[in-house]
Amino acid sequence: MSVNPRASAQALIPIGNLAKRAGSNIETIRFYEKIGVMPKPSRTEGGHRMYSPAHIERLIFIRRTRELGFTLEEVRALLRLSDDRETACSDVKAIAVTHLTAIKDKITDLRAMEMVLATLIQQCDNGAGTDCPIIETLSQNSVG
Repeated sequence: MSVNPRASAQALIPIGNLAKRAGSNIETIRFYEKIGVMPKPSRTEGGHRMYSPAHIERLIFIRRTRELGFTLEEVRALLRLSDDRETACSDVKAIAVTHLTAIKDKITDLRAMEMVLATLIQQCDNGAGTDCPIIETLSQNSVG
């Protein structure tokens, strides 16, 4: 998924078109360039960024990985592996397995938070009394 900086001028598009085609926004593209996950594009004589089809492909890849919750470091690792055509699928799988484990851990944490909050809401008497179990619990050092 490497980007050829010498792509033909006819295939190049400005940043606004890149954003639309990849389903992203301009500030995100600039951020990705700044942190190095998107390569710097060529520029016109007037300084406008111009992107190749390879930039579109790379940005879509980045957007999809981010939608799946991969961290920027994981995205970098996946891009490195994607750029290396000798990469074994097992290397990519290892990153995905680690990420899936993190997702499962977050789901477990979210379910625990759901139970605590549901219990507090159930205990709440709609503010009829002077003591609100939600306020009292949120005022303590620990919840649950």
